[in-house]
Amino acid sequence: MAVPKRKQNENTGMPQQAAQAPLSPVSEPAQVVSQSLPQRRWSQRHTYGAIDLGTNNCRLLVARPTEDGFTVIDAFSRVVRLGEGMATSGKLSEGAMDRAVAALGVCAEKLKRRRVSLARSVATEACRRAVNGRHFVERVRRETGICLEIIAPEEEARLAMLGCHRLLEPGDGPALIFDIGGGSTELVLIDTDGGEPRIKCWWSAPWGVVSLTESEGRVFPSKEERLAAYGRMRERVRHAFRHFIEMLPKDRRDIRLMGTSGTVTTLASVYLALPSYDRRAVDGLKMPAAAMRGVSTTLSGMDHDERAQFPCIGHERADLVVAGCAILEAIMDIWPAETLGVADRGIREGILRSLMARDGHQL
Repeated sequence: MAVPKRKQNENTGMPQQAAQAPLSPVSEPAQVVSQSLPQRRWSQRHTYGAIDLGTNNCRLLVARPTEDGFTVIDAFSRVVRLGEGMATSGKLSEGAMDRAVAALGVCAEKLKRRRVSLARSVATEACRRAVNGRHFVERVRRETGICLEIIAPEEEARLAMLGCHRLLEPGDGPALIFDIGGGSTELVLIDTDGGEPRIKCWWSAPWGVVSLTESEGRVFPSKEERLAAYGRMRERVRHAFRHFIEMLPKDRRDIRLMGTSGTVTTLASVYLALPSYDRRAVDGLKMPAAAMRGVSTTLSGMDHDERAQFPCIGHERADLVVAGCAILEAIMDIWPAETLGVADRGIREGILRSLMARDGHQL
């Protein structure tokens, strides 16, 4: 997939030329809902909200700034599978939209109850690709009051990086941060020579856990058929990365790798043999990349029920986790770091940090 040459202006809806210089981690043309009060009077007690509506999940964070970051005061996450069936229909189904609107209704209530006065709500690949994406956004506004902003892949990559880069292991070499979503995968190559991260290049591939699963199917009777399907998924992703590979530096010494998504946090939980998901054990984990390959190889040969036996996979993720493994292995193929960092944070945290930094908070 070629890097987009043009993107939508989030404020006017009109196309504008993409920036040629590296993106600033805190520069942002966000559409926000805010109270028109002087900053000095309200910033210290301001409450911020961030909604990330992806192809598979709807997530919310509500937070207040502190001296060393921010404190989360409310959160919400629900699997809505907004992009279900899009691979064949090209549009959001009525059932998927109903599920997403219901989840966003919960988010709207939380924003109101927590007296959030500055928020940003973004939608990603499913709404970007669906022929009825704009219709859905208007329905969300009518029924929940939430103004969804369909962001470009470039902005999605930037927010994911901004939300989790502080968890990178120390080092001087370049770092690759990736976000495996439901409908796409974002890759961001950064350097940290100047302290704050600088984006060197980025890529958005049209494969996420939902889209890749639907491209191959879900039911394979034998282990041999499952492994063959897994190989085909890895090849699809590798092909989608081919132009990004050409942008990567040839010198691969001291490289770092970190992932943020349900895929990496789920696989990290399997690696740790957790009886139930524990964010404290997963967020910031540094694990051998070879161990993550081992988990992926094991899961790719299992059937649905076998995968569902893992407490942190369950039936909810059992049909999608193999596609996530295929994407992850393709990433480790092109960026063979010895260690994989795991972040249970991403776009929502990136939104919050961006909004708070704009108001002068030192994060």
